[in-house]
Amino acid sequence: MKKTTLLNHFSVSKRQFAIFCLSSLAVCTSTFAQFKVDVSGVGLTQVPIAIANFKGEESAGQKPSAIVQADLERSGQFRAVSMAGTALDELSRPDFAQIRQKSADALLAGSTTRLADGRYELRAKLWDAVSGQDRGDFRETVAAADLRLSSHRLADWVYEKLTGEKGVFATRIAYVTKGGGKYSLWIADSDGENAQSALTSSEPIISPSWSPKGNQLAYVSFESRKPVIYVHELSTGKRKVMANFKGSNSAPAWAPDSRSLLATLSRDGGSQLYQVDVSSGAAKRLTQSAGIDTEPSYSQDGATIFFVSDRGGSPQIYKMPASGGAVERLTFSGSYNISPALSPDGRWLTYISRVGGQFKVQVMNLSTGQSSAITETSADERPSFAPNSKLIVYATVFQGREALMTSTLDGKIKAKLSGQSGDIREPAWGPYR
Repeated sequence: MKKTTLLNHFSVSKRQFAIFCLSSLAVCTSTFAQFKVDVSGVGLTQVPIAIANFKGEESAGQKPSAIVQADLERSGQFRAVSMAGTALDELSRPDFAQIRQKSADALLAGSTTRLADGRYELRAKLWDAVSGQDRGDFRETVAAADLRLSSHRLADWVYEKLTGEKGVFATRIAYVTKGGGKYSLWIADSDGENAQSALTSSEPIISPSWSPKGNQLAYVSFESRKPVIYVHELSTGKRKVMANFKGSNSAPAWAPDSRSLLATLSRDGGSQLYQVDVSSGAAKRLTQSAGIDTEPSYSQDGATIFFVSDRGGSPQIYKMPASGGAVERLTFSGSYNISPALSPDGRWLTYISRVGGQFKVQVMNLSTGQSSAITETSADERPSFAPNSKLIVYATVFQGREALMTSTLDGKIKAKLSGQSGDIREPAWGPYR
């Protein structure tokens, strides 16, 4: 892990190399591989749900029932009840007495049918196992390549039916890998599967940031042998240089209206916050401190900017009005707090704190100012919220290997997204599609 570099960064307050370089230059060191999801922990109010194997899924190349089960378990809201030896589909008449004996509150069954044109029809029915009532039907017809995405949408449908809140399983994550002297920027499903390469370079790629509509990524690339911010159109692969000023250009973060980016630039001396217009590329300076100001992000309504600064002598998290004005310090516990990310609902702040030489994901309740560590690992990095504010993805070292993890806000349920032979860095959770 690269924590030594992080520590060295703020030891020289006049240094004109922002946190982006220190938290990201030593990007992971092996190639991408497929993931498996390992869920651990026990929640207090998990809904026990029975999910039967879907009829026809064994020959479909994807197993919707397994994808849905993994999604729901990873959310921390559900506990899977074994349905081994029970064959059901959406047309079945379940034996609810038997299902209740398994202590299940809900039952999902369905089918996967290959049509004559090569597409697949995914059908499912959800029941309240306690009352035996039908909770609704799901049906989609998709190309074979989209069967996994359709399964995630089914999981979102079940999640919303049973919790009343939107699921995030059909969303995407971005992350970076390094292998064979190449750095790659990947776009994957929320469970880490189905990864597609958006960019490969012999130089580091860091700090991916999703646009509010999810159609673009901003990131920093060193392909010009210096840090330059690019905006990347995901559907076409077209890229635009967004910030290539003198010095370093780092830490991009989108405004909620997509018209501008926040960035850390050192073009005028120290590393300070700027607003960069996406259309013109013009940069407007936002901070005027003697220290390093970096890692900015907007609140969901665009009214507030959160950022890291060592203006008080050590890196801490601050906020200020987006229009300018008084700066307020948010973190006071510990001498090293970085990488802030605000939850979309505005209630929570997650960040990395150094505690006794270990780096842990913290979650702060913004209404009370109370924070708590939610991880047992000691080398956590770059937390990012899911769009429903219920989960956090972060990079860490787990059992000696770099990996991505997701966690519920209380830290009770975690899922490891582990490559078979690869390490991954720089996670960023995308918005709803």
